[in-house]
Amino acid sequence: MKITVKLIGPLIYEGGFSEKTLELAGPLTAEELSAQVKIDKKRPTIITRNGKAAAPGELVEDGDRVVISHIYSGG
Repeated sequence: MKITVKLIGPLIYEGGFSEKTLELAGPLTAEELSAQVKIDKKRPTIITRNGKAAAPGELVEDGDRVVISHIYSGG
């Protein structure tokens, strides 16, 4: 399956890219995808799938756009 993954902020340096289309064997959860792109499991992240929050155990599907960001705050 093909999934577009976008990394935000310091995760770009950890994963080695900003945005990339990946060809992966499925099925795969959001948490497993995060590990596939080399994000440390101990790092707290926010994962969205097609613009909506994704639970770690949620399955990603062919054609999805997943954004992985570090936890941030502001106002």
